[in-house]
Formats: sequence, C-alpha cells, structure tokens
Amino acid sequence: MALSKLERRQRIKFRIRKIVTGTASKPRLSVFRSNKEIYAQLIDDVAGTTLGAVSSRDKGIVSGSKGDLAAAIGKGIAEAASKAGIKTVAFDRNGYLYHGRVKTLAEAAREAGLKF
Repeated sequence: MALSKLERRQRIKFRIRKIVTGTASKPRLSVFRSNKEIYAQLIDDVAGTTLGAVSSRDKGIVSGSKGDLAAAIGKGIAEAASKAGIKTVAFDRNGYLYHGRVKTLAEAAREAGLKF
C-alpha cells in the first residue's frame, strides 16, 4: 500500500531526528512550513526548551512571495540566534526536501552568519 505524503514525511522526520539533536550551545534549527506560512525555531532538546522562534506571522516580517518570506525568516532566525549568543546550529529540515522554501531559509540563515 502506498504511503500518503504526511506518512512519508513522518518516516523521514523520525529518521532525521534519530541523528539530529540540539543542545544549549548548538541548538536544533527546526523548520516547519505550511501552505501559507513558514516557521523556524531554535530548540535545546536536552532541556526541552525553545531558545528562539521566528515565523512569517510575526509583526515585523514584510509580506511578499513565499520565497521572500522564507528568506526573511532565515535572516530573522540568524539574528535571534546571535542575540542569544549562538553561532552554530544543527539544521532539522523536519522531513521536508531540502528544496524551495526550506533551502531558501537555510541559505538566508547562512548568509546572515549562522553556521551549520
């Protein structure tokens, strides 16, 4: 029987999460994308806390195409990380393909100074 898109993404997500974990010094940068919005958060899995989060629903984010929003979120999460004193992260694409908006967000975060 064929898997649905969601089931396929869940399998990929669990496979990634076995390997990628976040600590206070090197948190996990988790990306979630819906049809309209995109979200990114820095997670310390050891303590079970979110160290910073940025989404396309936040007030200061300029609206535009979905790709422009992803780039703005990448830049915003890098700024949030630098405010918290974080320079390196472990990137968690959350089961999504490294393509399109997820790739745009990651590249924008790298350009803004985040290392992963």
